[in-house]
Order: sequence, then structure tokens, then C-alpha cells
Amino acid sequence: MMPDLIQQQDVWLTIFAAAMVTYGLRLGGLLLAERLPRTGRFQRFMNALPGTILLSLIIPSALAAGFWGWVATLFTAACSLKTGNVFVSMLLGMAIVAGGRLLG
Repeated sequence: MMPDLIQQQDVWLTIFAAAMVTYGLRLGGLLLAERLPRTGRFQRFMNALPGTILLSLIIPSALAAGFWGWVATLFTAACSLKTGNVFVSMLLGMAIVAGGRLLG
């Protein structure tokens, strides 16, 4: 019984530590935002950052999903660019992957 309690305590401590790090990063961003340059190379870097993070999350998943993953990624991107509706784009991508899995 004691090992389960210790494991539970470790899980809660890990969740708490992750939450503190997350909120610490957010607070740090808010406090430092006034001091960051608003022009030049740094601003271009900051403008490109969301897209690069998004790509770093999407590309490995698309590679792992194979052909239908790539098809879904392309159609999702096209739909998002055309409509501006991310929710509908994600539904389209999921439908393509699901249909591809049904087809084999």
C-alpha cells in the first residue's frame, strides 16, 4: 500500500512542478515584454516564432501518419488559409485521416 501512496505523491508533485514552470514562463514573458525590442531582427524573429513552433509540432505527426497524414496536412493548411476557420480545417484533416484509415 505504501508504494502506491509514494507514486501518487510523485505524480502530484510532477503536475505541480509543471504548472509552476508554465506559469513562471508566462509571468516572465509578461514582465519582460516591455523590455524587448519592437523593431528589427528581433521583431522579425518573434513574428516567425508561432509558425515555426506550429510546424515543429505538425511535421513529425504528418511523417508518422504516412500518405494520408500528408494529404490531411495539405488540405488542412489550404482550408485554413482559404477560410480562416481553424476548427473547420482541423475537422477536415481528421476526416481525411479517418477516411484514409477506412480505405486501408
